[in-house]
Amino acid sequence: QVQLVTSGGRLIQAGGSLRLSCAASGRTISNYAVAWFRQGPGKEREFVAGIPQSGGSTNYADPVKGRFTISRDNAKNTVYLQMNSLKPEDTAVYYCAARRTIFSLIVVDSTAYDFWGQGTQVTVSS
Repeated sequence: QVQLVTSGGRLIQAGGSLRLSCAASGRTISNYAVAWFRQGPGKEREFVAGIPQSGGSTNYADPVKGRFTISRDNAKNTVYLQMNSLKPEDTAVYYCAARRTIFSLIVVDSTAYDFWGQGTQVTVSS
């Protein structure tokens, strides 16, 4: 099994940038599709971005398109989420999740993911 550890969240002012990291251990992350989800206060968990094991054909939720970028460094066994132009509505706990699949299509349903990181808090102040 793969274990995931998320990091990088903190309090930041609107308009700023953060990079979240999802570090894998136990298995190589290159065999897994990885996605970022978030859960804001009083909200359900929602898909943010996903990247297939090949690294191509990324997918983004509409609210973050053009501002967030997901990438992976398989040599470092890590997936990143670069977040720019942050807004107060981006405030949430961010989770990375992984699923082993042979397909490149990114699944946005959180129930499809088998392995989860512990989450990291991002708070954007106005």
